[in-house]
Amino acid sequence: MAAWLPSIPYPPEQEGYWAPITATLDWCEENYYATQYSAEIVNSMTNLLFAYLAIKGISNCIINGHDRIFIVSFLGYLVVGVGSFLFHSTLKYPMQLIDELSMIYTTCIMFYATFAHNKSTRYITILAGSLITLSVSITAYYHYLKDPIFHQVVYAILTAIVLIRALYVMEINIRPSLRMKETALRSDSADSDTKPRTRNEQRRIDDRDAKILRTMWIMIAYGLSAFLGGFAVWNLDNVFCPTLRTWRRKVGLPWGILLEGHGWWHLMTGIGAYYYIVWGIWLRHCLNHKQDDYELYWPRLLTSMPSVVRKRGHNQAAIANGKKKR
Repeated sequence: MAAWLPSIPYPPEQEGYWAPITATLDWCEENYYATQYSAEIVNSMTNLLFAYLAIKGISNCIINGHDRIFIVSFLGYLVVGVGSFLFHSTLKYPMQLIDELSMIYTTCIMFYATFAHNKSTRYITILAGSLITLSVSITAYYHYLKDPIFHQVVYAILTAIVLIRALYVMEINIRPSLRMKETALRSDSADSDTKPRTRNEQRRIDDRDAKILRTMWIMIAYGLSAFLGGFAVWNLDNVFCPTLRTWRRKVGLPWGILLEGHGWWHLMTGIGAYYYIVWGIWLRHCLNHKQDDYELYWPRLLTSMPSVVRKRGHNQAAIANGKKKR
């Protein structure tokens, strides 16, 4: 297979620094073939994407004044990447718990961000307490059960609930045909020039929000495609592991790295999760009626990562106002 490709033969597995393996999962990548200090080198290194995107996201939140809950979300996202790096490097059970449970905790943070917005203090307190109780219960039961299927099912259910709720909130609050108008047009104004301006402004708002909604759906499609595509590759990696190992041995290094399905799962879900958090930030600004203050910066759909930034005109106005106040 592909004998014409220049390659290096896969080295044999060696005794690992972190041996013995205590995790309940051992993935398709062969163990300790590259270095004795990393059980699964590709599965470990692909988590560096989480670190990069987490730092990018946290920096963006601080610079642009996004709600602090999204800084916490990106910190959780970072912990997922670090936990996964440690797990795949060592294949130790405690590191496995950090990897898997941090996914649950970060999803609960996004659950809170999605359901707590504009709610009463009592509602928020009950929601936070319920999510903490749920997280502790999942942690205790998973540690007792030690069944990865339980973790995967719970994670999928939580993610689906958060996604469906966020989609509903987006549609009902942004789509012009569904959105409840906050203010009625001043049809009884005595100033005849006011009516056209008011109608024009409403038309501008509707056009703006329709455009935002279209872009949001593109972002959602990209994020879901990356996430579900990664899930599909992850399953193929599990089902056809013996075949993939044979192919990797035949093509050698570095080409065999491209057949590490679990590594692709990390890259694709990392991108998908990042898209979701950025979408959550943008949706929050829209719910706060700040569409004219913030915009999505996404210069190239396929080769760049989106971020939500303050509009330049808004920054200049803020600077001007600051100078005037002085």
